[in-house]
Amino acid sequence: MWLYIRSLGAVLVGFALIVMLHTGTDEIMHSTGVIPRGAMWNPWHNLLALAYRCLFSVAGGFVTAWLAPRARMRHVAILAMIGTLGGIAGVLLSWNLNLGPRWYPIALAITAFPAVWLGGRLYEKRYGAR
Repeated sequence: MWLYIRSLGAVLVGFALIVMLHTGTDEIMHSTGVIPRGAMWNPWHNLLALAYRCLFSVAGGFVTAWLAPRARMRHVAILAMIGTLGGIAGVLLSWNLNLGPRWYPIALAITAFPAVWLGGRLYEKRYGAR
């Protein structure tokens, strides 16, 4: 039972970290005027947001691998699938809302899995697999 709780916790903490970093950085970018609130039509704003979201997804994968009690990359893959499914949902839900270019949510969905996976692999490269 304890192992199951630790496994679930590893994925949930990685997910929570990604969400908090994304939303926190979004708020900082908006409040400082780096990225204006509302629809994002400037491609540089989208690329900046995509870059930091990828970086934070790597961090989420790294933390998930660190916390996983065993089969680290399985936990990372679960987190990556959650991110990819969330990205696909974002594409479908925002398609006709005119919030910005359509490539941006598509790019989020496409980069979710590899970014999280990279975080897990970086953990394994640094600390070894188990």
